[in-house]
Amino acid sequence: MYEERPARLAGAFVWRRDTGTAAGPGTRPVLPDGCMDLIWADGRLLVAGPDTTAYVPRDPAAHYAGVRFAPGEAPGVLGVEASALRDRRVDLAELWGARTARGLADRVSGAPDRAAALEELVLRRAAEAPAPDPLLRAVVARLRAGRPVGATADELGIGARQLHRRSLAAFGYGPKTLARILRLRRALALVTSGVPAAEAAARAGCVDQAHLAREMRALTGLTVGGYVAGPRSA
Repeated sequence: MYEERPARLAGAFVWRRDTGTAAGPGTRPVLPDGCMDLIWADGRLLVAGPDTTAYVPRDPAAHYAGVRFAPGEAPGVLGVEASALRDRRVDLAELWGARTARGLADRVSGAPDRAAALEELVLRRAAEAPAPDPLLRAVVARLRAGRPVGATADELGIGARQLHRRSLAAFGYGPKTLARILRLRRALALVTSGVPAAEAAARAGCVDQAHLAREMRALTGLTVGGYVAGPRSA
């Protein structure tokens, strides 16, 4: 069972997944989305960094709760640049120390609603963190809407090198990679809603259906059809 809802932190989502037993080999991979997550998994607190390819847990837990941050929002709250966690899952202890992480994990584990307890933890940290960079939020909004990277930089009055450097820290990779990931997510949302792949590719900003197929393979290792027909999961 998977559930999610908007968090009280701007752009974030709170989610939970309970299977009763560890997930099996049919679990759908987690595709790149530009986001980072703080996750409680069977008593452990983990941070999921930004992915550049599909992620399948090697040792999945039976019970999860998580907060999924909007692209670029997690580094300020967690105190680490996104590029340091690209394609990684790490114990929170690596970032905040073993004693702090253990105490927080125990608090979440003992809460009647673990997802809500995790959200409260994030809200407290966010209140003490530097304010999110409005320029980076504007970058995400434009790329999510399909604006080219060059046009985005020009519209925001920022040079290409500076945009790339700030993107690495905030998103874990450069703006072109983020743009590709967000474009793929747009296309998959359309396909899974019943839009034919060729039309979805064009509406999402791909050159054609073959372009979408190449991007799907490059960023996830899957085919569009295989993903849509696969098992439902978080």
